[in-house]
Amino acid sequence: MLIVALALFTTACAAAGTTGSDQTSGDDPTTTASGGSGATTTAAPDSPAAAQGTLPDGPSALDDMANDAFPDPLVPLGEIISGGPPPDGIPPIEDPVFLPVADNLEILDPAEPVVVLEINGDARAYPIRAMVWHEIVNDTVGGVPVSVTYCPLCNSAVTYVREINGVETTFGTSGRLFASALIMYDRATESLWTHFDGRAVVGVLTGTQLESIASPLLSWGDFRENHPTGQVLDWNATGFNRDYGRNPYVGYDNPDTNPFLFFGTVDDRARAKQRVVGVAIDGEATAFSLDHISGGEAKATNATVGDKPVVIFWKAGQSSALDTQDQITGKDVGSVGVFDPVVDGELLTFTVVGDRFVDEATSSTWTITGEAVDGAMAGTVLERLDHLDTFWFAWSTYQPQTVLVES
Repeated sequence: MLIVALALFTTACAAAGTTGSDQTSGDDPTTTASGGSGATTTAAPDSPAAAQGTLPDGPSALDDMANDAFPDPLVPLGEIISGGPPPDGIPPIEDPVFLPVADNLEILDPAEPVVVLEINGDARAYPIRAMVWHEIVNDTVGGVPVSVTYCPLCNSAVTYVREINGVETTFGTSGRLFASALIMYDRATESLWTHFDGRAVVGVLTGTQLESIASPLLSWGDFRENHPTGQVLDWNATGFNRDYGRNPYVGYDNPDTNPFLFFGTVDDRARAKQRVVGVAIDGEATAFSLDHISGGEAKATNATVGDKPVVIFWKAGQSSALDTQDQITGKDVGSVGVFDPVVDGELLTFTVVGDRFVDEATSSTWTITGEAVDGAMAGTVLERLDHLDTFWFAWSTYQPQTVLVES
């Protein structure tokens, strides 16, 4: 594993040092997205004296995590470590360019993974071939300012509203890790945030929580089928020179290997890098092993998280981006959707026919995106529940009281 760790470290440093046609195409790191030089006030955002539209002034956590001006950190400072590159050495995409799906149906292999985000009817796909090299895309989707984030070391995609106390900002990569996961920083105050749960853990904004928006990983084939009027990120227009389509973490999606730069204790109920689908609702957390919720062409799992009913749709056809060198040849890990199965007060129970999902009450047919496409329920869309496709070590670190459901 030392060889693997050194290889990953070298890859990250090489990415940080590769210039080629690199250009800075977004906001200056000291500038807020709304164009100011950093909104300031003397009160913390949750203080009674803080006004909407202001953020506190203070030192940068990028420069000094232990500054006495900060509230107590939410994680041990000694466990926030360098991952190799400097801040923004893994450069976020600041001015994303998109292509219409309808005119680019074959732009990706159908099995390639993409992060999917839909807000107010604006559906966008962010190919992992780009996200693995950039980790953050600062975007505006359906009129909502967002940061789409992906951490290859914990195999998780999470999207956050990039607005804090009414102030729009952007996020960058700090070059640091906590529990082998991306640490972000906001460019308004340079506080440090954990990617996995969207909390400011060090800096003047410590304790602030970002609003998350569900952004599942789907195959390109499923995205283009279900969002024919959507858009896909143009990875050839990022302003950077990267080997898009090549996996810099070859062999990382192996449950019998150890996470990179992870020094915590792995919950021994499962292997560290076993794939799980993590769902947290109202303070209750459950991890469903991929083996439990997958099988055949498709599988529907009717379950509960705490006392909340959920249904998990799994459909074959998505390749792992962290397996082989060429991302389109990775093992088939399938695509997952997690939904509230209650429609108009009625709890639906689902099964599968072929690669489609069918509710037992009306025999309507549903897609992996939770939309009924025929039958009495046609046109109905299930409420999507936020979930994470991730590795066990990451989920159990952030949700230590989680239930684990295995085959």
